[in-house]
Amino acid sequence: MTGPSEGQIREALSKVRDPDSGEDIISRNMVSGLVIRDGNIGFAIEVDPQRGPHLEPLRKAAEQAVAAVPGVLSVTAVLTAQREASSPQTAGSAAQPKPSPAQQQAQGPGARRALVPGVKHIVAVASGKGGVGKSTTAVNFALGLASLGLRVGMLDADIYGPSQPRMMGIGGRPTSTDGKILKPLENYGVKCMSMGFLVAEDTPMIWRGPMVQSALSQMLRDVDWGELDVLVVDMPPGTGDAQLTMAQQVPLSGAVIVSTPQDIALIDARKGLNMFRKVDVPVLGIIENMSLYICPNCGHEAHIFGHGGAAQEARKLGVDLLGEIPLHIEIRETADSGRPIVVSKPDSPHAQAYLEIARKVQGKLDGARRAAPKIVME
Repeated sequence: MTGPSEGQIREALSKVRDPDSGEDIISRNMVSGLVIRDGNIGFAIEVDPQRGPHLEPLRKAAEQAVAAVPGVLSVTAVLTAQREASSPQTAGSAAQPKPSPAQQQAQGPGARRALVPGVKHIVAVASGKGGVGKSTTAVNFALGLASLGLRVGMLDADIYGPSQPRMMGIGGRPTSTDGKILKPLENYGVKCMSMGFLVAEDTPMIWRGPMVQSALSQMLRDVDWGELDVLVVDMPPGTGDAQLTMAQQVPLSGAVIVSTPQDIALIDARKGLNMFRKVDVPVLGIIENMSLYICPNCGHEAHIFGHGGAAQEARKLGVDLLGEIPLHIEIRETADSGRPIVVSKPDSPHAQAYLEIARKVQGKLDGARRAAPKIVME
C-alpha cells in the first residue's frame, strides 16, 4: 500500500482551525517540520508562547485529523513556541507573569515522574562536545546493564545525528495500535527509540530548538516503555537548549560524562558536568574513552589522546572515574556493524571494561534507591 502524500496530510490539517482566530492552521502557516516516512507522520505546530499551555486540544485535533488519512500508521505532533527577544527590564517595568497553578503543577516533580511511568531510573550519557565516542559508549553501557539482568531501554536523544539504529542493528519502524502510543523497537533485549527509526539515515533534521525539545518529550511520554529498571538516554553533545531541557524536565537519576583524555575535551566535559550540577542532577562519574591505543600487531601501547586526564579531572571535581575504554578497532567495527562488542565478544577485555562500568552504575543506583530519610529519636 502506498503511503500518504504531503498533499493529503496538508489537506487534512487544513480542516483544523485555530480556536482563537477561527482560521485553519495551514493557511496561518502554523505547521512546520513535516516529516513523512512510510506512514509515520511528524510535524510541529508553531504557536504564540503565551497561548501554548491552552492549545493541547488543538494539538490533539491535528493528530486525529492526520490519523484519519488512509495509510497513516502513527502521528506525532508537537507544539513549539518561539519567544521574541525581550529588552532588559527597568525598575518601572512590569514583572514577568506568575505561572498559573496548572503550569506550576506541570513543572513539579510528580508531573515529571509521570512522563515515564514504569521506569525506575533514567540515566543520561552525555559529553561536552561531539566526537568523543559517546554513542558507542552509551550503547555498550546499556547492553552491559542488560547483561546484568536489568530491564533496559535506550532513548537516542541526538535528534540531529541519531546513531542507535545502526549501532543496535535495528531496522524497520515503530508501530502503534492506537495511533498515539508507539511501541519501541528491540534488539539484544534492549528497547529502543530513535528519530532515526522515523526518517531516512541521510535525511537532515532541520528543526529549531523548541521543536527538538518537544520531540524529545514526546519520545519519552508517547512511547510504551513498559516496566524498566533503567532507561539510558544518549544525550546530544554539548550544553545547549536540548540538553538543558532534558536535564530540567526529565526525572534523571544521574548522568555519566564521557570524555577523551585530551585537555580540550576535558574542558568541555567539565562544562557538561557543571550543567548537571546546576540543575541538581547527580553526576555518577566520568568515563575516559579512547584512553590508550595498543597496536594489534606488536602490542606497543601509545597514548594518542594522552592518558589519565579524566582520572585527574574526576579527582578535581570530586566524582568517580567509572572506567577507561581503549581506542581499539574491534570496538569501532562491532558498533558500525550493529553487533556491539558487549554482545558480540562478551569475554573480551573491552567488553569487560564496559561491564565493570555498568556494575558500578548499578551499585550507585541501588544505593540511591535504598537511601531514605531517617527519624532519630533521642
